[in-house]
Amino acid sequence: MLVLLVFVVGLILAPLAQPASSQGTLRLLNWKGYGSDEVWAIKTFEDRYHVKIVHDYFNSEDELLTKLRTSPGVYSAVLPNSAYYASAIQENLIQPIDTSQLKNYTDIASPLKSMAELNNGGKVYGVPWTWGATAMAYNTQKVPGGIDSINAYWDPRFKTSVGWWDDFLNSIQFAAIALGQDPNSPSDLTAIRQKLQALRPQIKTFWTSEDQFNKLFASGQFTVGVYWSGSAARAGKRYNLPLRFVIPKEGAIGWVDAWAIPAKAPNAAMGLKWIDYMTSSEFYVPWDTKAGAPPSANLKAVAALPATAFNRKVMGDPTVAKRLIFMKNISDDQRKQYIKVWEEVKASFTR
Repeated sequence: MLVLLVFVVGLILAPLAQPASSQGTLRLLNWKGYGSDEVWAIKTFEDRYHVKIVHDYFNSEDELLTKLRTSPGVYSAVLPNSAYYASAIQENLIQPIDTSQLKNYTDIASPLKSMAELNNGGKVYGVPWTWGATAMAYNTQKVPGGIDSINAYWDPRFKTSVGWWDDFLNSIQFAAIALGQDPNSPSDLTAIRQKLQALRPQIKTFWTSEDQFNKLFASGQFTVGVYWSGSAARAGKRYNLPLRFVIPKEGAIGWVDAWAIPAKAPNAAMGLKWIDYMTSSEFYVPWDTKAGAPPSANLKAVAALPATAFNRKVMGDPTVAKRLIFMKNISDDQRKQYIKVWEEVKASFTR
């Protein structure tokens, strides 16, 4: 009888024995391998807030928007590029953020916080996290003399040796830079189409994710490729690839990634805590020093890096930022035109 009584009491009290601070699940949407899924970072956050973190991934910004449209009420925090915020705000896919809840927000660089793309109607919709460049990377073992021009992609010595990011916007913008046009508002799409078609003998393979780039590069599939600054840092630090990142003398694409809270986020309060952790020095310094990362939007976080760190010594050089053309919002009509051009170019490669 006593045993039965103990058993029944145990059943009654079992729910009370669960941690009172348990916060359920925090589902995030980001690029795979892009900081937020570092095992040590997930453990730190889960242990601190008694929440289970689940990641979903996307391979393009348009895919991110599609996931937000088709999966309302699923994600608690997402990471769009600043150039895609206009669509997200216009379609009510993300909600305003109360920055007073973020203790690290005051340390974020003012030019990034004040970006028109991240603010609308006096409200903040995006919290800048990282910034960087989409430019060039090459194999130092195969190109000992190095390269410094975007025209290396079209150089005959790299025939069938180029790894190209299969992204319509990047492709249009890189061709525009090579032609001396404004990548945010190209003046001659016909010339851009022709320039991209001239890549046909050059491209060995297309890639769509950091992991895919690294595997193809490591196996010698290509010598020169489009790549991101933070990913290039990780490729050398984590995988010891013979890779060097270059910002061409003609310029490259600058970008800002900012965390947002979806309009129907199931755990918005915890999403804000996650964003605050992501923008902290506590997270950023070990991410950069252990794995490799793009520059943080948090000035104190960058200042806390070793003096020789790439993101202080190289990306902190003002002359580097001057060679970057930062992405701006594009209209729906521009997006449709660019996609059409890029799809036509790829189709011509197979004919």
